[in-house]
Amino acid sequence: MDAIREKLREIEKQYNEINEKLVSDEVLSNPKELTKLSKQQAQLTASYEAWKQLEQLDSRIEQAEEMLHDDDAELKEMAKMELEECEPQREELLEHIQKLLIPRDPDDDHDVIMEIRGGAGGDEGNIFAGDLYRMYTKYAESMGWKVQTMEASVSEAGGFSQIIFSIKGNDVYKFLKFESGVHRVQRVPKTESQGRVHTSTATVLCQPEAEEEDIEIDEKDLTIETHRASGAGGQHINKTDSAVRIVHIPTGITVNCQEGRSQIENRETAMRLIRARVYEEYKRIKEEEEGKIRRAKIGTGDRSEKIRTYNYPQNRVTDHRIGLTITQLDRIMEGKLDDVIAGLQAEEEKKKLESAE
Repeated sequence: MDAIREKLREIEKQYNEINEKLVSDEVLSNPKELTKLSKQQAQLTASYEAWKQLEQLDSRIEQAEEMLHDDDAELKEMAKMELEECEPQREELLEHIQKLLIPRDPDDDHDVIMEIRGGAGGDEGNIFAGDLYRMYTKYAESMGWKVQTMEASVSEAGGFSQIIFSIKGNDVYKFLKFESGVHRVQRVPKTESQGRVHTSTATVLCQPEAEEEDIEIDEKDLTIETHRASGAGGQHINKTDSAVRIVHIPTGITVNCQEGRSQIENRETAMRLIRARVYEEYKRIKEEEEGKIRRAKIGTGDRSEKIRTYNYPQNRVTDHRIGLTITQLDRIMEGKLDDVIAGLQAEEEKKKLESAE
C-alpha cells in the first residue's frame, strides 16, 4: 500500500500547484488556461480529499497502536475500540482509492459527435435509426445535456438514412463512448401484413468532439470545396453553392455538409466533424504504433461490431459485450439507459483494475 500513498502524495503536490496557479494574475487573465486548470483540478479533487481522509485515519490508528502499550487498562480498552472502528474504515477507503487511481480516459470529459445510419432492412433500418436518435436525445435531456443536429437525411418512410448530432454537457463521452457499433432490432415492421418479426440494423458512431487544443490541423492539409446541395431540403437547396466538402489530405478523411442555412454554417459544421474524425484516427494510429493492447476497452468500438439487440416482442434488450439482458425495452427506448451504461462502466472499471494489477 506504500505505492498508493506515494501516488496520493504526488496528487496532493499537483493539486496544490494548480491551486496556486488558479489565483495568479497570469491565469485569471487567460480564460482558456483558467478553464484547462479548473478541469485538471476537478479531476484530482476526489483523490485529494480521499488522501486527506486516509491521513487522518492513519494518524488515529498510529495513536491507538501506541496506546495499546500503555499500562492503563482503560486506555488499552479505548485503543482497541478505536482500532476496531478505524481499521475497517481504512480498508474500505483504500479500496475506494484504488478505483479513484484507475487511469482516467483523457476523453471522458469531452462532448461527443454521434452519427446514426440506417443499416440492413431498408426502410425499417432507417425507422430504427430514428428510434435510436430519439432514445439518445431523451437520455441527454435526463442528464441535462444539450443536443444539436448537425446533418440529417430524412427517410421517406420515417426515421433517417443518416443523422449526425452533437451532445454537449458534463462528461458526455464518459457515458456514451460504448455506443459505437451495430444495433440490431427484432420486431414486426408497420409494413408487414403477415405479422412476421423482421431483423433490421442501424449503426452508431460516437466520437469525442475534439477541441482546438486537442489537435492542431494545418489549413494546408485541407481541401475545401463548395458545391450546390442536393436532395430534399430548404430553399437554399440547389440554388446556391452553400454545401461544403472538406478533405483532410494526410488521412483522406472527407466530410460533406449541406444542411445548414449558409455556406458559413456548413463550413463550421464540416470543420467540427473533420477535427473529431482526424483526432480519432491519429489516436488509433498512435495506439497501434505503441503496440498498446486495449484490454480495458469493451469491444472494439468499431462501427461493424454487433453490440446490442432490441427485441420488441419480448420487451428485451441484450448487450452482447457484457452479457447483460434487461426486460424493459420500453423504458430504455424512452432514454432510461442508466442500467445499461452502469453495467458497461463497471466492466470497464474491472478490466482496468485487472490490467493495472
